[in-house]
Amino acid sequence: MLKLTEEAVGNFFEIPIGISDDLVQELADGLEKVATFRLIFLDSNTAFCDSLYVGDVTNAKICPALRNLKKNLTFLAAIVTDRAQPLAVKEVMKASFEAFLMTLLAGGSTRIFLKLDHEMILEDFKSLKCVFCSYGEGLVAEEVVDKEAKIIEGVVELMGQPIDQLVEDFSIAACKASGMGMIGTGQKLPMPPTTGRWNRADANTILRVLYYRNDIVANHFLKTTFQLAKRR
Repeated sequence: MLKLTEEAVGNFFEIPIGISDDLVQELADGLEKVATFRLIFLDSNTAFCDSLYVGDVTNAKICPALRNLKKNLTFLAAIVTDRAQPLAVKEVMKASFEAFLMTLLAGGSTRIFLKLDHEMILEDFKSLKCVFCSYGEGLVAEEVVDKEAKIIEGVVELMGQPIDQLVEDFSIAACKASGMGMIGTGQKLPMPPTTGRWNRADANTILRVLYYRNDIVANHFLKTTFQLAKRR
């Protein structure tokens, strides 16, 4: 990867002199991130983003995506140097986790979840974690995997909460995010902004969990509060 990067930089800038090691390393790291995100969001798109939990959770679980992921990791190991493999696999892990989270919170009209689904989703995510914990004799330390997994595990826990708890948590988080404090008589809950930092305490994240919940009470709350259309 470093050699390819150095050649690419030289060709692009047409610089006949040497390039600093720091620049080469920085560009190599960037290329690895691009390559790993391509691996998940393009090369594995059919098995992952386009298929996981489409229709329902029971009949669209993660097994096909894991088979595809393991195959791609084997391919990655064949083209990346031993020195670069830990970082490359870590970036694949982060991209995989991001794709999983997007499936839960921004999966589009083909996905909708029941409260009971969170148990199967958690099992699927544990299987995804295991791919990286067991790959390559500890290329990615288990504590690193656990750290990256915390946000997703928090979101899955939200998916297992009852609607009344989700509505209460959302109301508190939305008011806090807007600086309103408590909602007074006649006031409406503010629509929370998309922060791009999804987590179980984020109002936009909780709103998305409510939006994708297949539940009459959730639909009614979203309709009366934000005029959001019924999911199904």
